[in-house]
Amino acid sequence: MAAPQDDMFSLCVDPGKVSSCVEVRFIDKIKGKGLFAKRSIKKGDTIFIERPLVSAQFLWNALYKYKACEYCLRALETAEENARRLSGIPGLSLPYPELCRVRPELHQACPQCQVMYCSKECRQAAADQYHRVLCLGPSHEDPDHPINKLKDAWRSMHYPPETSSIMLMARMVAVVKQAQDKGHWQKLFSQFCSRSANEEEEIAHKLLGEKFRGQLVLLQSLFTTSLYDDHLNRWFTPEGFRSLFSLVGTNGQGVGTSSLSQWVHACDALELPGQQREQLDSFIDQLYKDIEKETGDFLNCEGSGLFLLQSSCNHSCIPNAEASFPDNNFLLHLSALSDINPGEEICISYLDCCQRDRSRHSRHKILRENYLFVCSCPKCAAQMDELDLTSEEEEEEEGEAEGETEGDEMEDEMTDV
Repeated sequence: MAAPQDDMFSLCVDPGKVSSCVEVRFIDKIKGKGLFAKRSIKKGDTIFIERPLVSAQFLWNALYKYKACEYCLRALETAEENARRLSGIPGLSLPYPELCRVRPELHQACPQCQVMYCSKECRQAAADQYHRVLCLGPSHEDPDHPINKLKDAWRSMHYPPETSSIMLMARMVAVVKQAQDKGHWQKLFSQFCSRSANEEEEIAHKLLGEKFRGQLVLLQSLFTTSLYDDHLNRWFTPEGFRSLFSLVGTNGQGVGTSSLSQWVHACDALELPGQQREQLDSFIDQLYKDIEKETGDFLNCEGSGLFLLQSSCNHSCIPNAEASFPDNNFLLHLSALSDINPGEEICISYLDCCQRDRSRHSRHKILRENYLFVCSCPKCAAQMDELDLTSEEEEEEEGEAEGETEGDEMEDEMTDV
């Protein structure tokens, strides 16, 4: 059963305004639904802001001391604390500390299990929505607690870089268990893209590796022991669990939050005399070099969420919109990358900038492996006559044809790697 249009907009900030701007339409059996503009949208406009049905921080990310609000994923470290930890420089002081928006004095812990929230509002929202089911109380550090065993099993199967979390599924169950209108929430979750049995196995294989069948059985057993509910008995069968696993693996939108990144953006917006601007930019550049040397690419609190309206956006290799999280929490902002005309489909890209610059065959390979579809966007259609080679294979061919080179020529050949 399809959700009413009102439900699709129910988690947006100002749903009435959003529903006058965009609409969800069924396209065909292959693409399913899509998001379309109802009026002109200008480049740079925020199309909508949406909170997720559920979200959860990645488990390895939390274990590595990336401190985030258990409800909204807001980074809990101040920008300075974050910079000190990531750079490995304990005495580091940031200029303009007043630009950091983190307010430690507002943070609150669950009095039973001690998980942290950025505010009393988030603590209450979590308790009202799902946390009464998932709160471990005094057993929060007990390795034999069923939920801790489930978390440990997931971490042993899904290593960084993380793309999903078993706890997103756990929160789906907890939300329905706590809800008075259980059917309403089940209907909302049913709106996300479903897959065939073979496709579900491919997704499990991608997330868990070669031993995915045995690992799925173990996860299902631990999941059932931790969370079983009669209202959701199908989710705990082998087929239902695999479908739930596939739903999260396919539809989970990555969420990244960072108090340091927010501080840097605030610094960029400062109007400063030339010399002060140069000094600040130089300081920030050096800070990122120190962080790269100490920590590498893992800078953010990271997790994933299920966003109802955003999930209607199809992929394009030349997207006209993009999602971001500028508020340092789980609020997704969808913004226009170009002018969008009434009736035009609003598309995002499931690929990052570097991946979008690769060959058509490379892009298709990534999309097929991760999302199980073949892209037919205008860019892919225009490149239909390209040779079926990945970018790496193309580079090897160039190397064979031109011989090994050094200096700038070698760097040019490496740009697609």
